[in-house]
Amino acid sequence: MTIDPTDPIALSQALIQAPSVTPRDEGALDTVQAALEGLGFTCTRYPFEEVDNLYARLGTAEPVFCFAGHTDVVPEGDSAAWSKDPFGGVIENGILWGRGAADMKGAIGAFIAATARYLKSHPAPTGSIALLITGDEEGPGLHGTKRVLEAITAAGERLTHCLVGEPTNPNTLGDTIKVGRRGSLNGVITVHGRQGHVAYPERAVNPIPTLMALLSRLTARTLDEGAPHFQPSNLEITSLDVGNPTHNVIPAKASARFNIRFNVAHQGHDLKRWIEQEAHAIDLSFPGEIDLDLKVTGEAFLTEDNAFTGLLSEAVEAHTGRKPALTTGGGTSDARFIKNYAPVAEFGLVGATMHQVDERVPVGDIEALSAIYETILTRYFQAFRA
Repeated sequence: MTIDPTDPIALSQALIQAPSVTPRDEGALDTVQAALEGLGFTCTRYPFEEVDNLYARLGTAEPVFCFAGHTDVVPEGDSAAWSKDPFGGVIENGILWGRGAADMKGAIGAFIAATARYLKSHPAPTGSIALLITGDEEGPGLHGTKRVLEAITAAGERLTHCLVGEPTNPNTLGDTIKVGRRGSLNGVITVHGRQGHVAYPERAVNPIPTLMALLSRLTARTLDEGAPHFQPSNLEITSLDVGNPTHNVIPAKASARFNIRFNVAHQGHDLKRWIEQEAHAIDLSFPGEIDLDLKVTGEAFLTEDNAFTGLLSEAVEAHTGRKPALTTGGGTSDARFIKNYAPVAEFGLVGATMHQVDERVPVGDIEALSAIYETILTRYFQAFRA
């Protein structure tokens, strides 16, 4: 079935009907590619491992404005708990239901429709339009945007600015534009002692007090008081594991998991060094061993291209009547990869139901988002010229 590329609702429905739970695609990118090729885009697929991705470009000149997003979604969970088929793309009483409606197939439908509408009145834009659509944002993030950016850069592509369509608004369309993101560090601490009977503690090495002492040292530090556009950094312990079902045995091992969400006052390698120093200080008086597994999954960043973010803000306000807050809160996104290649910001739908049972979004919001994106394209190619 041919879909009208100017219709963001029909496009969103077709995308929802592809059950593209990470890393499966199930035809979602075929829908995107068919619509874009019909508009004259050159589309290239970038399959990495089990993940499929797409990069599309129309035009050869600079500047290059890129819409970025993902067609993969989180699992639906218990299908029986949904009011509607999670992959049905049903519209009822002006609401579009389905997994990915908010995060972020509705935005991709709006991307394409906005571009199609823009091209009707501007068949030869004074630059290029690109779309980077990944199938790995909800997963590990190893074989999606990061690798596509590496590949297209090696092929000579250069993005000038990028807008990611993540659902940035907490309550109402127009609330928030994300102009940066906090960094994220995942940590696992494993303390190895020696198992023994509780009645003979001198014959054992209990790892639990040492783990508790190290966690106390880490949580005692106030990382910062916040930074411009950023809330204070925070360390959260997410799991404590001993696996000891008995009362009379000292376990041989204890571990903990934690995450640090940090702002631009820190860099990941500095936080890793601090944790290693604290572990070393504890280790000096502990006869066992302390192992650390520390991974920085994204650095904090702030987009300071005020001309770009100002253009986005004015376009949003023109359609919604609300001046959006420029914030950096929430989790990570693929913007953490894009910021190494071009100034990037994020604006999409309301995310109140994303990842939940009965994910849904008003069709009016998708239409409004498409209109905002079209205005952004119009103003962008007026403001930024080669």
